[in-house]
Amino acid sequence: MRIVMIGSGYVGLVSGACFADFGHDVVCVDKDEAKIAKLREGGIPIYEPGLEQLVATNVAAGRLSFTTDLAGPVADADVVFIGVGTPTRRGDGHADLSYVYGAAREIAAAIKGFTVVVTKSTVPVGTGDEVARIIRETNPDADFAVASNPEFLREGAAIEDFKRPDRIVVGIEDERARAPMEAVYRPLYLNRSPILFTGRRTSELIKYAANGFLAMKITFINEIADLCEKVGADVQDVSRGIGLDNRIGPKFLHAGPGYGGSCFPKDTLALAKTAEDNEAPLRLIETTVAVNDTRKRAMARKVIAALDGEVRGKRIGILGLTFKPNTDDMREAPSIAIIQALTDAGAEVCAYDPEGMELAKGVLPEIEYADSAYAAAKDASAAVIVTEWDAFRALDFERLKNTMAQAVLVDLRNVYKPHEAEAAGMRYFGIGRGA
Repeated sequence: MRIVMIGSGYVGLVSGACFADFGHDVVCVDKDEAKIAKLREGGIPIYEPGLEQLVATNVAAGRLSFTTDLAGPVADADVVFIGVGTPTRRGDGHADLSYVYGAAREIAAAIKGFTVVVTKSTVPVGTGDEVARIIRETNPDADFAVASNPEFLREGAAIEDFKRPDRIVVGIEDERARAPMEAVYRPLYLNRSPILFTGRRTSELIKYAANGFLAMKITFINEIADLCEKVGADVQDVSRGIGLDNRIGPKFLHAGPGYGGSCFPKDTLALAKTAEDNEAPLRLIETTVAVNDTRKRAMARKVIAALDGEVRGKRIGILGLTFKPNTDDMREAPSIAIIQALTDAGAEVCAYDPEGMELAKGVLPEIEYADSAYAAAKDASAAVIVTEWDAFRALDFERLKNTMAQAVLVDLRNVYKPHEAEAAGMRYFGIGRGA
């Protein structure tokens, strides 16, 4: 099939490359001329394991191309996906749909023959209705159907998630869209990945409901971790004990400094706002948002407490900056609030991250950056694990201790067992590991 992907960011680029790998003819469109030029030269504007090779393979095979011209590819397309950003709108917390609606207007002007227009971006309930209205208003003669097809990709594992999904959700109101969408996902259907066809509004809500529930699960175990510290229990064992219950499951039950990234923060906020506007408030989601926001700075207070309540003039080594490992994404990363709170308290911060430092420098220009975990910890009063990169899972504690001013390890991801660090002569502070 001939597929056009509007937007060549994280969702658009990964999805477009995977569709091309299925054998479809895919054109990725973006207004950013520098990004398109980089992609044409073989560069990848984001870090995602395996993506560079996947793009290169399909470009070489002639199935994947990049352009700033929307009109030509859309005129020839069977299916056009909208994969542009939907950031939080300033002032009210709603999703900013200006890029989605702008794409809809351009698509409308270029359509030639029956075309399925699909929202791949995460959008609030009713967005598909508005996209259809815009296309109809812009081009009354357009022959089209609008569908919803939310993505469920985890950064760092996006290609695997796309090719081996738990499910594929497609929301339609026009039955003519069913066959083209089945054809798009035929390779996955043959692999027995379930395709769930629903109404368009239901599909839009499924994405938000899923992210809201997962964010709530993370926040729940974080609060349980706080209780563990008060009563002398171990959150690792609590997590395992409840995760072995098939009704609960073990995923997203890892205590830490709070969730971040491009999805959970903005999607929980947008979901809460949608519910509020429809007079069906989601109190659990509202509380999840509030608890997560306060948790990040609370982690800085944990670092300060580990140093007996005073960090002014002391050097702190931060290990990990991105919101999760295997990505360079700094959006809403817990490290930002933690570092800002530490510098507000007078600490000097030096940080290291395997992939995220270039983007971090734009957000945190005031701190120092190192080229390794040991360099970040040099002369530091505490080393703080903020992101659980594999590079931090086998630290040489003897080497770490010898380079530090004080042998204090604050493990905000519970990467290590307390006795491992303590046996090497380090003071260890984890999350929810007892008093």
